Amino acid sequence: MKIYGLEKLSLVDYDGCVAATVFTGACNFRCPFCHNGALVTDFSTLPEYPMDEFFSYITKRKGILDGVCITGGEPTLHKDLPDFIEKIKKIGYKVKLDTNGTNPEMVKSLSENGLVDYFAMDIKSDKAGYGKAIGIDGFPLKNVEKTVDFFLSGATEYEFRTTLISEYHGKTVIENIGKWIKGAKAYFMQKFKKGDNCLDAGDLSEVPEKTAEEFLSIITPFVQKASLRGY
Repeated sequence: MKIYGLEKLSLVDYDGCVAATVFTGACNFRCPFCHNGALVTDFSTLPEYPMDEFFSYITKRKGILDGVCITGGEPTLHKDLPDFIEKIKKIGYKVKLDTNGTNPEMVKSLSENGLVDYFAMDIKSDKAGYGKAIGIDGFPLKNVEKTVDFFLSGATEYEFRTTLISEYHGKTVIENIGKWIKGAKAYFMQKFKKGDNCLDAGDLSEVPEKTAEEFLSIITPFVQKASLRGY
């Protein structure tokens, strides 16, 4: 597995932990609002972050860092992800994995083998709007639904999260998401921040805070915990 970046210290990527965040390349979605656009389409042209430097860094920072967050791209596309995580765990770190939920078998295996302590899964939209939100019309949601069901079963620690986009998310969409993930342990709605690294944000715009608060009141009855991030 190749990595294409390292944020050496983060206080926001892994709640409750001082973490290092490592970035993988490649993704099977094409979300226009993705803020790591280069890791989706152009990762093969990017310089690799030396693997030995990564492990040397986290070994030296043991006791200062609590965990490692693995994000992308979509990390579960890489078959050697478990081996990579196992090396991190042997150093003594907690591991958080960000995923789009398209590889339920990998997610389940990582959980059952104790390799990931906490998962964060993006819920891009309600089922009807998923294709538009991920930039791929007609994308089959079977595996995404399987991953949602696995998390809802309570087999592991997790959160669901949605990046709010005015053009994609309205009250009905939020209510539909709530019905889909009913009973979820935690759900966060994140503020969209347009930037040069976005894949193809175009005219997409953030949801105003007042509207986001209205969305929060809609989703709260469906989940155990809900809050806003970035507002």
